[in-house]
Amino acid sequence: MASSPHDGVHEICDRYVDDIAAADPILATVLGVPGSGGDLPDLSPDGVARRGEIARAAAAAIAVAEPSDVGAANAKAVFAERVGLQVELYDAGERLAELNVITSPPQDVRQVFDLMPTDTADDWAVVARRLTKVPAALTGYRASLLEAAGRGHVAALRQVTKVAEQCRTWAGAKGGSSFFADMVAKADVDGGLRADLDSAAATAATAYAELAEFLTAELAPKAPTEDAVGEERYRLWSREFTGARLDLVEAYEWGWAEFARLEAEMKEVANRISPGATIAEAAAALDADPRYQVRGQKALEEWMQRLSDQALTDLRGVHFEIPDPVMRLECRIAPPGGSVGAYYTGPTDDWSRPGRMWWSVPADREDFSTWREVTTVYHEGAPGHHLQIATAVLQAASLNRFQRLLAWVPAYGEGWALYAERLMREFGYLSDDGDLLGMLDAHIFRAARVIVDIGMHLKLEIPRGAGFHEGERWTPDLGLEFMLTRTITDPTHVHDEIDRYLGWPGQAPTYKLGERLWLQARDEVKSRRGADFDLKTFHQNALEMGAMGLDTLRERLAAL
Repeated sequence: MASSPHDGVHEICDRYVDDIAAADPILATVLGVPGSGGDLPDLSPDGVARRGEIARAAAAAIAVAEPSDVGAANAKAVFAERVGLQVELYDAGERLAELNVITSPPQDVRQVFDLMPTDTADDWAVVARRLTKVPAALTGYRASLLEAAGRGHVAALRQVTKVAEQCRTWAGAKGGSSFFADMVAKADVDGGLRADLDSAAATAATAYAELAEFLTAELAPKAPTEDAVGEERYRLWSREFTGARLDLVEAYEWGWAEFARLEAEMKEVANRISPGATIAEAAAALDADPRYQVRGQKALEEWMQRLSDQALTDLRGVHFEIPDPVMRLECRIAPPGGSVGAYYTGPTDDWSRPGRMWWSVPADREDFSTWREVTTVYHEGAPGHHLQIATAVLQAASLNRFQRLLAWVPAYGEGWALYAERLMREFGYLSDDGDLLGMLDAHIFRAARVIVDIGMHLKLEIPRGAGFHEGERWTPDLGLEFMLTRTITDPTHVHDEIDRYLGWPGQAPTYKLGERLWLQARDEVKSRRGADFDLKTFHQNALEMGAMGLDTLRERLAAL
């Protein structure tokens, strides 16, 4: 008889979810844990150490646990790899010094308010309580950054100054109102609660302004100007993001080959769009074509929602089995101040909060070209992140809570989402050459990420025949030039991207490297099964296994 997903190994995994959520109320909100909405985590050195000890104890417990069946053995492998890496990151001081432009405590504290319910006066009362906790949380965070600095571990100056700018935006210190004031202004309440919300919002905004000043005045003078993290730190973070011990030189060389393949196809598509045109000229023609234009952020949000809803409806029962809860995906414009781009937040375990696709765009931008973004909706929604993550959340009968809710591995999830874009082409949804060029643009951009991210952090040499500063070694300036001249991505986005790569080493290559593994695994299973191979079954089986590192995924998919 198979074990319950809540016995033995699974019990250790479930207990870890409870313990780490109790120590991190932001994570608890992400997971939808009841009663966690009024608190914020202790971001001081003591709080960081506490979360490290939780990971260390869980890793020790899982190491001696005896799996009772295949399901438990798989769960142990996933948990040991994921949580074991957390221990390494804590031991290396990486969590104490965490500061980057995309996902570190300043962004986490700000963004948690996006996930809080605001339907009732009681909901707004919880928001008010959490707002009052912002100053203490950011004070503790400053203490951690200073302690890390005392150990010689400070984020690069680029990250420090850019995060300070983000904090000023959220504080309203760059003109206009703060994010927090704008948020509470939407509350349909009065009397004491109205006063509490306004006061708490002002307090939170002041805390962010003070954090910005701290970063600029106290941390920036201690920050190194060197952006590259070097091979040792890069390998550690690469394992966190991929769940694999990569041959970085092989990955770099493959990135160049994949870039060249995509560039050649884009030239063919560009010539079909506008005979004789370069890729950039074809992109300009599409940008000017009224068929691909949307005016206004509300109209963009509505366009996203229509396309997302249509994809779910079309895919259901044909290419994927999609249960009713997964059919709901909310599309929203993200609050201003963060990095430009789209992202996804998953549903809670009880589905009280659905999956959401967020699009972060410049606050003053009103004109959008949809040919670039059709593939993004498929990436973030269905059959991409939403289908993958929501499917795992539904597997309570076979996966423990850690597997369903916390085992996020970018190379698995981002690799699947990029593979999902390719799937939509296979399914006939990108037959329009404009939309196809948008998909190819997204893919060549991800191939460029492999090259630039590994190249900049390891300072690798640009190979002969690349047609770009051949023989030179990568620098951030060369990375920016390459992305601006060899891709057709929006320049505003490109500048954000370079900052992102340099502050989040090893994450950017995960899209393409993960997609490569999904394609290889599919081909291997298809070769083994021959006429018995069924793509729909392969996808369903793979998604129901839940997220895991690439090395573990390769082993699991080989058994399908």
